[in-house]
Amino acid sequence: MDNVPVDQLLLDFERHLRLERGRSVHTVRAYLGDVRSVLTFAAERGHRPEQVDLADLRAWLGRAADAGAARASLARRSAAVGTFFRWAQDTGRRDDDPSARLSRPRRHRTLPTVLRADDAARMLERLDAARELDAADERSAARERSAANASAPAGHAAPDRHPDPEPDPVAEAVRLRDLAVLELLYGCGLRVGELVGLDVDDLDEARRVVRVVGKGDKERAVPYGVPAQRALDAWLRRGRPALVAAGAGPALFVGVRGRRLGQRQARDLVHRRVGGVEGLPDIGPHALRHSAATHLLDGGADLRSVQELLGHASLATTQIYTHVSTERLRRSYEQAHPRA
Repeated sequence: MDNVPVDQLLLDFERHLRLERGRSVHTVRAYLGDVRSVLTFAAERGHRPEQVDLADLRAWLGRAADAGAARASLARRSAAVGTFFRWAQDTGRRDDDPSARLSRPRRHRTLPTVLRADDAARMLERLDAARELDAADERSAARERSAANASAPAGHAAPDRHPDPEPDPVAEAVRLRDLAVLELLYGCGLRVGELVGLDVDDLDEARRVVRVVGKGDKERAVPYGVPAQRALDAWLRRGRPALVAAGAGPALFVGVRGRRLGQRQARDLVHRRVGGVEGLPDIGPHALRHSAATHLLDGGADLRSVQELLGHASLATTQIYTHVSTERLRRSYEQAHPRA
């Protein structure tokens, strides 16, 4: 690292994270910010990058903790500097790794929010049964059109393709899309980023399998059920053609402007659709993924299969869902057993 500018170091490290480690855009951005922060902190203490030592790292984390940084943030910071200094040692930029003896804070494991299986079924059946559009569907389509217009560049507002209030094919297309989105998020346990990245040809309709690109650009094949097949078929035949516009390419899901559905739009529709069912908590896409994993384990699926389905790199990540099921069993025991 002698006499190598910090910006050049960070550029080289960024290439390593993106090209060799396959880290996501968000992870790369966070790690670069953390490494720049620790190198700046060490420079204030009179240490160049090749002179950063364990005391610098501990003091840097200590300052963040004193400033109120959450345990999860501290865990990420220590992971970032650990990855950076291991890379620096492996590539000959340093002779040692000062982070090797750095104590890394552990994230608190919190049990995820999950729907009950009957509540998940009620949510999907309600949307599927809405053959005739109701006021909620009209409002959903109108809100999405309004948001699309607000985000469009000046002079490029999304056209109101159906100015007549009755009937509204866009609202029906949005309903069909939302049902297919919810069926895949819950039925396949997909991450929201994985869902919006799907293309039409990722579906193998004959085998009822979808090809998913997950974290680290790792591909996996995930099966989906008959209800999801029906929802996808209706969306592809009647919904998508009513919305899709030039520039959407092969995107499986599109918004009212006709282009690939974004993560924020997907999150909004989940909150809107789940929140529209009386008695259900306000949850997002990740809670549907949690629910899918929990219901699979409750139904007898083995942990390894659930790990493959969810695309977890480590079995330890999947094991949190066994805790959810255990807690549910404990609550039932305490409520029902006279000796609890």
